[in-house]
Amino acid sequence: MDELAPSRRRLLACAVASGVGIVAGCLGTENDDPSDGDGAELRLSLSRVEGSLRDRYVRDHDDPPERWDEAGLDAALAGEVYTTRHREPFLASGDDPAYVRRDGTYYRLDSVVVDEVAETYPVLRLFESDGDESADDGDESALDGGENGPLPEADRRGVRIAHFAARARGNVGGYPVGLVERGGYVYRSVSARDDSELLAADGPDRVVYRDTAYRVEVEREQFHEAVYRPTAEAVAEDPERMEAVLRARLVGPRVGADELSAEAARIVERAAVDEYGETHPYSEAYVELLRAIDARPYIDGNVRKDAGVGANEERMIRYGDEYYERSLRLLGDGDG
Repeated sequence: MDELAPSRRRLLACAVASGVGIVAGCLGTENDDPSDGDGAELRLSLSRVEGSLRDRYVRDHDDPPERWDEAGLDAALAGEVYTTRHREPFLASGDDPAYVRRDGTYYRLDSVVVDEVAETYPVLRLFESDGDESADDGDESALDGGENGPLPEADRRGVRIAHFAARARGNVGGYPVGLVERGGYVYRSVSARDDSELLAADGPDRVVYRDTAYRVEVEREQFHEAVYRPTAEAVAEDPERMEAVLRARLVGPRVGADELSAEAARIVERAAVDEYGETHPYSEAYVELLRAIDARPYIDGNVRKDAGVGANEERMIRYGDEYYERSLRLLGDGDG
């Protein structure tokens, strides 16, 4: 019983303390161990979303993004059978949905996996030549793989992408995973394979890219790919209904401009211009705002264990009539 006395006295002190900031410190964020959150700085930034959510997420049927499969779009809207391999036709996700408007009707675009296929494709990999030979070594067998080199466009693209993986080997860092596959470039297109010189039996065994000579290696490997069927579902017939659909899907807390104290409102203004931060224990105004935007783990729990140390938590909120991308970062000793 005696061992519990200090905590009990502290709890009683909290019960009679005035001010939400003091109470917040008694609910688990103010600990004897500094590593559990005492003194941690919480930084908030608010980035205003220009225009409506429709402006950001809805595309016109006649102006689809380049990354969409247009044939798949037309087939989905017409209810026709169509499939794609390897990549989703609209590259949609829960956090980045795809919507299109046609003749006043708004459609949500998606896809379902309906099969799997096994295909064999050539994989181009590049390796720096022994001795790190450069383009000036006079080797006639090395072909220029640059933007204006003699190789076909399919090979120049392959060299550019395989170069990322070659550059990353043995170095700290990475490469664009969406482009590089299996440490190189995969020739999936039939036309690219037909046009390629690097894939030919008597093709060059070295290329030069950005003044570095690379040894060419081509392996034929098997890939298992999903088969997607694009889908389109009508979700709204007017702009305001579409805006409501997007709000329900994407926007978290809603805060009225008149719901905050003047001090909390000033923090919003500051965070919308530049990052705003406070060291724990936080001020009453900051606690008020954090609760309003549903960031309670940072104030009502153990800051480091419950809120996520060093995590950059992003979420969309609505303040007044504006949308904001909310970003919260918890920083402690040694964090930047």
